[in-house]
Amino acid sequence: MSKSKKKGMSMRQRRTLEGLMFISPWIVGALLFFVYPIIVSIRLSMSELTSMNGMEMSWVGLKNFKDLVSNDTVYITNFLESIKNTVINTPITLVFSLLIAIMINRDIKGRGAFRTIFFIPVLLGTGYVMDILVNNGASNVVSGGADSALITMIMKSVGSTFGTYVQTFLSTITTVLWKSGVQIILFLAGLQSIPGSLYEASRCDGATEWENFWKITLPIVSPIILLNFIYTMIDSFTDASNPIIADIEHQFQNKGALDVGAAMGWMYFLFTFIVCGIVLAVMNKLTFNIGER
Repeated sequence: MSKSKKKGMSMRQRRTLEGLMFISPWIVGALLFFVYPIIVSIRLSMSELTSMNGMEMSWVGLKNFKDLVSNDTVYITNFLESIKNTVINTPITLVFSLLIAIMINRDIKGRGAFRTIFFIPVLLGTGYVMDILVNNGASNVVSGGADSALITMIMKSVGSTFGTYVQTFLSTITTVLWKSGVQIILFLAGLQSIPGSLYEASRCDGATEWENFWKITLPIVSPIILLNFIYTMIDSFTDASNPIIADIEHQFQNKGALDVGAAMGWMYFLFTFIVCGIVLAVMNKLTFNIGER
C-alpha cells in the first residue's frame, strides 16, 4: 500500500508539473533572449561607457547611482512624480474595477456587451493600434485631454485653482477608465467562482447585501485584490506615459548615455521590486483562501 502511494504523484505535484509545462516556453525564451541583455545592463549600470564599438566599459562601481541621487534633480523629480501617480491611481483603479465587476456580474441585459466595452481600452492601449491613436492625438485623451472647452469655461467662471482641480480629477478618471480592463476581467473571474450557496445561506439568516459584501464577497476575492494590486502598481510604474520611463528612454535614444540610462533603470526596478515585495508580504497575510478555511 505504501509502495503504491510512493509511486503515484499527488494532486499538488501534478498541478505543479502542469504549471511548469505551461510556463516552460517563457522560461526557455527568457534563458535564450533575456539573460545576456540583463547581465550587460547590470555591467553598464556600474561602468562608464568608453566606446560604443564593442561596448567597451570601464568599471566605476556605484558612481552612476550616487550621481543620480546627488546630482540629477530631474531624475529625482520624475521618480517622486511616478510614485505619486502610482499612489493615487492604484487604489482608485482597484475600487472602480471591483465596483464595475460587481455590477456587470449581475444578471442584467447586455452583460456581455458591457464586459466588451470595458475591455476594449486594453486592446487599443497596446501595440500598433495605440501608435496610430497617439499619432492622431489620442494621447491627449489618455493623459487627461478633458482640458478643452469645459475646463476653459470652469476656469473663467470659478477661477483657475478650482479649474485645475477639476482638470486633475478628470485626468485621473480618464486614466482609471483606460487602465481598468484587465482588473475588471480578473475580478469577474473571482466573483463567478464564489458558490451561490453561500449567499443563499446568508440570506436565510437575514443578512443584507452590504453584509454579504463584507462577509462573503470581499474575503473570497481578496486573493484577486492582491493580484490586481500588484498588477496595477507594476502597470503604473512601467506605463509609457510615466515621466521616469520617458527619462530613461531619452538617455538611451537621444543622449546615447547607455550607462546612465542603465543605472536609472536598475534603480527604478529595485525600488519597484522592493515595494511590490512589501505589499505582497503585508497583504498575503490578509488574504482569505477558501480552500484552507
